[in-house]
Amino acid sequence: MTCPSLGMSNYTRPKIPGASIFFTVNLADRSSTLLVDQIDALRDAVRTTKSERPFHSDAWVVLPNHMHMVWTLPAGDSDYSTRIGAIKARFTRGLGRVGFYPTNVPKKVGYKPTLQRTASKIRKGDAGIWQRRFWEHHIRNETEYRAYVDYCHINPVKHGLVERPEEWPYSTVHVHGV
Repeated sequence: MTCPSLGMSNYTRPKIPGASIFFTVNLADRSSTLLVDQIDALRDAVRTTKSERPFHSDAWVVLPNHMHMVWTLPAGDSDYSTRIGAIKARFTRGLGRVGFYPTNVPKKVGYKPTLQRTASKIRKGDAGIWQRRFWEHHIRNETEYRAYVDYCHINPVKHGLVERPEEWPYSTVHVHGV
């Protein structure tokens, strides 16, 4: 759906209490390895967010520049956007404590300044680390659930990072098995 006056998407995310949902969350710079380079900062951000706003992590894989998750929200709770926003914000703030400053990203081959901090991101106080949005899919049945959990676990193989899912250290495959 498009907002005619602004030419912008007017997508409304579903709000289904207690739902199981698949997510993809990307860094703005798709050539980055920040998520695995700073895995402890990400783990801290997730741990703090889960303690304040509980959810069940059914599957999770962290790749260098994006992550996939399957979460099940508590009964009566449909607010996954706040949780993802909190994780992203805490991770970004946590990087400052380990010597990474988003506004001082080294230029490299393929550097795209528009991926760092656009005028819009600066106005909104966005550090330019994350893509502004995330992709979500509400899981409708057990077949979809299993497929998305499996997708999370096979993703490092799909990207050529390892030969077997068990070889990737940043995955719940070690908890759930293949």
